[in-house]
Amino acid sequence: MSPPAPRNAKLLWLALPGAGVLAAFFLVPLATVFVEAAKENAVARMFAAPEFWDALWASLWLGARAAALSLVVGIGVAAHLARLSPRLRAALQVLIALPLTFSGLIVAYGFILLLGRAGFVTLLLEKLGADPAAIAGAFYGPAGLVLAYSYYLIPRVVLMLLPVFLNFDARQMQAAESLGAPRWRAWLEIVLPQVAPTFLAAFCLVAAVAVGAYGTALALVGTQLNILPLRLYSLIADAGADFPLASAVSVLLLAVCSLIMAVAEIAAARSEDDDVRA
Repeated sequence: MSPPAPRNAKLLWLALPGAGVLAAFFLVPLATVFVEAAKENAVARMFAAPEFWDALWASLWLGARAAALSLVVGIGVAAHLARLSPRLRAALQVLIALPLTFSGLIVAYGFILLLGRAGFVTLLLEKLGADPAAIAGAFYGPAGLVLAYSYYLIPRVVLMLLPVFLNFDARQMQAAESLGAPRWRAWLEIVLPQVAPTFLAAFCLVAAVAVGAYGTALALVGTQLNILPLRLYSLIADAGADFPLASAVSVLLLAVCSLIMAVAEIAAARSEDDDVRA
């Protein structure tokens, strides 16, 4: 009678279906994109085109602005939720997380109904003397994208930061204030150094999402705005599609988002190391 298979071998057999799905729907398509990007000198053509550099900087700037706005609002919301009762906090968390269930197209359509050329808010501001063309012009551009992105990025920030504020020892703030420190200084010198790595991780997460977002941008600005996701769409949607160049842009977009997330992972790892040493 043969001896029973080791436990690790049994676990390996259980992991095979998941590994097969990962290979079929992630690794193989990813490898195909890399192979396609190597054809027809696509990478060199991409870096030689000034519009692609403009798209890269515009994507990074857009992601940074959306992430900064989401982080500032998310910090305030998370800090306020941490002071509420558990029952009320749980109910508000459900409402705050609701935008995460919407697709980018639905979010864009909702903002068009509010701030578009015939939107509810636009028409209301027109009655107050505002120029609806100016409002719509600002909305159908980078500023409108930042606002729309923040709608579903802020809940991500709140859900990441809420456990930090819940577990923070408020007695540190109370001790600093009892010794005469203003609240803003106690917050900057006590709270911020301890939660800064989580802030950075949240910023990088939502920035990566904003840089790679596609549906909301396409619905709001079409292909008029030169950012990487829309540049990629134009390369595969037009009649003269350039698939090697589109693959090169895909690899660039993947590299940019991966680099942003790597910054967050490094910051989180260093924070954990500092906690262990402390």
